Amino acid sequence: MKIGFAASRPQGSYVLAFPLMSGSGAVDRIGLADGAALAQHAADAARFEGEAGSIAEMVLPEGDSARRVLLAGVGAGGDALKTGCERAGSALAARLLISGETRLVIDLRGLALANPAEAAAHVAFGALLRSWRHDTYRTKLPAKSRPSLAEIVIVGGGDQAEAAWAPLKAVADGIAFTRELVSEPANILYPESFVERCRSLTDLGVTIEVLDEAAMQEFGMGALLGVAQGSARPPRLLALRWDGTGGAVKEPVAFVGKGVTFDAGGISIKPAAGMEDMKWDMGGAGAVAGAIKALALRKAKAHVVGVCGLVENMPDGKAQRPGDVVTSMSGQTIEVINTDAEGRLVLCDALTWTQRTYKPKTIVDLATLTGAMIVALGHEHGGLFSNDDELAAQLLAAGIGSGDKLWRFPLSEAYDKLIESPIADMKNIGPRDAGSISAAQFIQRFIENGVRWAHLDIAGMAWAAKPGTLWDKGATGYGVRLLDRFVAENFEG
Repeated sequence: MKIGFAASRPQGSYVLAFPLMSGSGAVDRIGLADGAALAQHAADAARFEGEAGSIAEMVLPEGDSARRVLLAGVGAGGDALKTGCERAGSALAARLLISGETRLVIDLRGLALANPAEAAAHVAFGALLRSWRHDTYRTKLPAKSRPSLAEIVIVGGGDQAEAAWAPLKAVADGIAFTRELVSEPANILYPESFVERCRSLTDLGVTIEVLDEAAMQEFGMGALLGVAQGSARPPRLLALRWDGTGGAVKEPVAFVGKGVTFDAGGISIKPAAGMEDMKWDMGGAGAVAGAIKALALRKAKAHVVGVCGLVENMPDGKAQRPGDVVTSMSGQTIEVINTDAEGRLVLCDALTWTQRTYKPKTIVDLATLTGAMIVALGHEHGGLFSNDDELAAQLLAAGIGSGDKLWRFPLSEAYDKLIESPIADMKNIGPRDAGSISAAQFIQRFIENGVRWAHLDIAGMAWAAKPGTLWDKGATGYGVRLLDRFVAENFEG
């Protein structure tokens, strides 16, 4: 999708849209001349009142011809204006993407804006995110179902619109990268090919380090390797490093992502119904890779490392069994009660390696970890667990500011008892009760003293069964906006 900004409406054929605030009564001020009365009548007939994301559509006379015109609500404005503009842009893109129209002009001049550049950028952001699709393998898509909208021109953003758009465009590109990774089927995206998809980030100044199976064996990553041993696809540990400080900041903030590129459950095999969805069990790693891309594209003045533990979890004859005991890189032993509780086994070794290699003071892991999180929060928030109140507050604020919302859950010794093992240092799963919490308690055992840590369980957020405000059905790209905002607010000068 081509996004552009202009001072006035272009010539030629296009759909024209006007974002309007709720209760503004501004239909007569949007420059439609003789069509204003008709526009007001159409808006009244559609009960359009400017609510964020609402649309009213009409065809109005223009000289000897006619033009398709849409009104798009941005809500009440004020502190919610950015979100309202995103919702307006998203609604317009969703309405027109496969409409047959190829060009959309969005005229902001009917809005009373203190910062028109910012509004224009957020309209563009919403439109670009909502127009993303993954049609790679759809060879017989009917013509009427194919995207036609190719260009959006936003009028009235002022001289600073391009500058305001640049960082949001970087985040949108990072989200698109995450969505691409999460959407790919497991026969296309597996540990080795995930690494290859990320190699292009070196063109942006990202440095890459990859550990193969032999290297991980040398480090003693028995937990991660135990998960991988049932698959014909060898595991990988991928580290993506962006240093926008020129070496001034020695210790990076670290993000660690669960990258199970397909999760059959291992010997504790999942039910067949819905197992195809487990291609997106690498959503945490996908978010980490997308966030690193976004930070590099906008040249963030921060030092960040993203580590992805990449494995497949399959039920081969060589797969680990329930009851096996593995030794993690940290030296702690784990009794594997359920091979489908594999994400925490991947994370624990990835976290240990990250801490010993980069010495971060702050580390955040992301994982599509537990179904219990979906039971608790549905698909509205990601779960947050942390050993540090300040870090938790920073992430909660970043979630609210970015739209990738979080909700904090408790950690305590009482829950820690749920994963005690009679034959090893711990077992990899507790009872059904407090399943998400006991998983976080497990991961916490691998955090070294003095390290601020947060665990984000994003099981309900990486994939959507129905369209949302900024995505169609499928991969959402959740986590990229959150991590980018978290870095911008807390690690950039």
